[in-house]
Amino acid sequence: MRALVTIFVGLFIIYSLYLLSFTWFVNSHEKDMKQKAMSYVKSNYPTALQKYPSDKDSQAVYQDNLDQLQANRLSRLLDSTKETKITWWGTTYKKAKENELLLGLDLQGGINVTLNIELAGLIKGLANNPGDANLKKALDAATRKKLTSDADYITLFGEAFQEVNPDVKLAPLFANSTRNKVKIDASDNTVIAYIKDQASAAMKQTFNVLTKRIDKFGVAQPNINLDENKGIITVELAGASDPERVRKFLQSTANLQFYEVYNISELDKSLEASDKALAITLGSVTAADTTAKKIDTAAVAAASTDTTSLSKILQGDSTAANQGQLPTAASAKNEHPLLSVVQFLPPRDDNKDGRPEYSPMLGYVRIQDTGLVNSYFANPAVKSNVPANVKFLYGMPERDKEGKVQDFVPLYGIKTVPGTGKAKLEGESIIDANQDFSPITNQVTVNMTMNKLGEKVWAKMTGDNIGRAIAIVLDEIVYSAPNVNDKIEGGSSQISGGFTVQEGQDLSNILKSGKLDAPAKIVQEQVVGPTLGEESVKGGALAFFISFIVIFVLMLIYYNTGGWVANIALILNLLFTVGVLTAFNATLTAAGIAGLVLTIGMAVDTNVIIFERIKEELTRGKTYQQSVKDGYRRSLAPVIDAHVTTLLTAFILFYFGLGPVLGFATTQIIGILMSLLCGIVVSRIITDFWTNKNRHFNYFTPIS
Repeated sequence: MRALVTIFVGLFIIYSLYLLSFTWFVNSHEKDMKQKAMSYVKSNYPTALQKYPSDKDSQAVYQDNLDQLQANRLSRLLDSTKETKITWWGTTYKKAKENELLLGLDLQGGINVTLNIELAGLIKGLANNPGDANLKKALDAATRKKLTSDADYITLFGEAFQEVNPDVKLAPLFANSTRNKVKIDASDNTVIAYIKDQASAAMKQTFNVLTKRIDKFGVAQPNINLDENKGIITVELAGASDPERVRKFLQSTANLQFYEVYNISELDKSLEASDKALAITLGSVTAADTTAKKIDTAAVAAASTDTTSLSKILQGDSTAANQGQLPTAASAKNEHPLLSVVQFLPPRDDNKDGRPEYSPMLGYVRIQDTGLVNSYFANPAVKSNVPANVKFLYGMPERDKEGKVQDFVPLYGIKTVPGTGKAKLEGESIIDANQDFSPITNQVTVNMTMNKLGEKVWAKMTGDNIGRAIAIVLDEIVYSAPNVNDKIEGGSSQISGGFTVQEGQDLSNILKSGKLDAPAKIVQEQVVGPTLGEESVKGGALAFFISFIVIFVLMLIYYNTGGWVANIALILNLLFTVGVLTAFNATLTAAGIAGLVLTIGMAVDTNVIIFERIKEELTRGKTYQQSVKDGYRRSLAPVIDAHVTTLLTAFILFYFGLGPVLGFATTQIIGILMSLLCGIVVSRIITDFWTNKNRHFNYFTPIS
C-alpha cells in the first residue's frame, strides 16, 4: 500500500510539473515573438523623434500608430506560429496555449461585460406585423416588468399582452404557414410556448455566434457564459484593452445589406419641400413666410453645399449676414431647420465631358447633430414629402491625414424594396469574408464571397446600376458606397471604409461568424487596465514570496532538520495546488493568490501538530521510530478536524460567492485538500524513508 501511495505521489509531481511547463513554454515563445515584432518595426520605420523632430503632437499620434503596428505584427506572428512546436516533446503553440495557467482580469487586465439578449426584437421578427399597436404596447409593458421581475421575458410578454389586450388573441398575430407552425386558432399558451422555443434557439445561436467572434478576437483566454433564464451573457476578455473595439465587436448584429442609393438631384425638391413643411410644423415660421422668403431659402441651400458658408451660418457670422450674403444663424435654424444642419453636396461638373457628377452621399452632418436630424427625418412633415422607399442612413466618420476621426459623418439616402423596408440583397448570401489591402488606393478592404442566389441578385443589381453607386450597409451604417463601372458576376464584392487593419479584420470575422437573430446589448462593463493588473501581480507575488520565506525559515529554526520535511511538503502542496488549477482550467485571480498565501500557513499547520506530538513521545523516552509512528497516529484526529471545519467554510463561500470570493474559495478548497495529502501522506513517506535507514530527523533546537 505504501508503495502504491509513493508511486501515486511521484506521478502526481511529474504531472503537475508537466502542466505548469506549458505556461513556461508559452511565455518564452510569446516573449520571442514580441522581440521579433519590435525588431521589425524598428528596422522598417523611423522613430517618432526621427519622423517629427520638433512636433510633439505629431510624435504622439505617430507613436500610437507604431504601437498599433507592433501589436498587429505580434498578432500575425502568433497566429502564423499556432502550429509551431514549442515544447521538447513536440506540443504546438496553439495546444500549449490551451493548457497554460489562466490569469484573471485583475492580474493581467482586461474587460468584463454583461450583455442582455434583446428578445423584443425577436418577437417582432416572428410577428406578421411588427408595427402592430397591440404588440408594441405588450412589449413596452413586458420591458417595464422585466426591471422588477426574475421571470423570463417571454412569460412577461404573455402576461403583458393579456393585460393590455384582454380581448385579443395572440395566434392571429403570429400565425403564418410559410414561416412557422402556429395555427390561426391556437391558444395563447401554445403561442407563448412556440415563442419560448424560438427564443431559446435564438439565445443559443447568439451565444454560439459570439463565441465564434470571441475566438477570433485575439485574446488568449476568453470566457463566455449564457444564463438562458435571465437572458444574459457574461464575457471575460483577459488581456483586452480597447473597450470601444469590444463594444463594436460584441454588439454588432452583422446585418449586412446592399442598397441602391438616391443622389441629391433626385431628392433636392423633396428635401426643400420637407424643410419648408418642417419649419411650419415646428412653429418657426408660417406658410406665408416660406413663400415670401424664397431668396433666403436659396441662400441657405447654396450655403449648405459649401462647408465654409454653412459654418458661417451656424456660428452666426454677423458681417456676412449684414452684407446680405447669408442669413443669421438664428434665422437659418428657425426658417430652414433641415438645411441648416445638413451640409448638402452639389454635383460636380469639372469632369471632361461636362456632365454633372453626383456623389453617392447627400451631404454631411455633424456627429452632435445626428440625433436632431434623425428626429427631423422621423417627422411626418418630412415623411410626407420624400419618396416612401427612401431611408436616411449615416456612413462611417472620415479621418484626416493623421488618422484622427472627424466630427462629421456622411448622409446617404438609400432605396428600400417598396412595402418591405428591406434591401434587394441581404447578408445571408455572404458565405466568406476576409481582410485585404488594396495596392491602388492603399486602403484596407474586406472582400466577400456570395452563394449562388446572391451571385444572381448581385449581377442584376450591379447591371442595373452602372454609373451609379450601391451602398454596402452593416447594422444600419453605410461602410462604403462604390460606383458600379460594369456588371459584376461571380458573386464577389468589396467593402472599403477607411478601416484600420484591426477594424478590417474585425469586420471580416463578424461577417464570417454570422448574423444575430436576437441582438445582445451591453448593460454592464468593467475595465481593468494592464497597469493595475501588473501592480496586482507584483503585490500578490511579493506577499506570497514573503510569507513563503518567513514560514520556510521559521520551520528550520524551530524544528531543526525536521523542518525540512515540512518545507518539502509545503513546496509540493503549492505545486499540486497550482497544478490542479491548471488541470481544471481554473483562473488564478488576485483573490486566488490570497488563497494560496493562506494555504501556506495551513500547509505547515498540519506538520506543526504532528511534530509537537512526535516531540511529546520523544520526551517520554520512546525511540524515534516509535515516536514518529505514535505522533502521526495521535495527531490524525485534530488535523482532520481542523481541515474539515475550514473546508466546510470554503464550500459555503464557493456555493454562495461570486467573483473574487469564488476565486478565493476555489483556491482554498484545493489548497486544503492538498495540505491533507502533503501534510499527512507525503511527510510520512519522507520521514519513514529516512528512519528506515536507521537515521532520524532532529525536532529540537535551543529556541524550541
